Amino acid sequence: QVQLVESGGGLVQAGGSLKLSCAASGNIFSINGMGWYRQAPGKQRELVATITSSGRIGYADSAKGRFTISRDNAKNTVYLQMNTLKPEDTAVYYCNAATSTGWNYWGQGTQVTVSS
Repeated sequence: QVQLVESGGGLVQAGGSLKLSCAASGNIFSINGMGWYRQAPGKQRELVATITSSGRIGYADSAKGRFTISRDNAKNTVYLQMNTLKPEDTAVYYCNAATSTGWNYWGQGTQVTVSS
């Protein structure tokens, strides 16, 4: 199993920045890739950014140019730097780990609220 713990959410004004962290523990060697997703009230969960074990990165169109996903292998942690935040970025942000076993694991989520 893999355990994921997110942190770094909060309340920020439009145009501001936040950095989310996701610390992985457990069977981390089974992780093929990790990603950030978000879910706004009344909406489906959507992909924000992903990073594979080989370092390949992908972003949703809404995140391109504003968000940066990165990782620190020594700390087993993935980050999401979010700049130029907009009110429409308000959501619960979830960390995800996809593993070689076929299981997907999720963190508990961290709330990001952007005020206008």
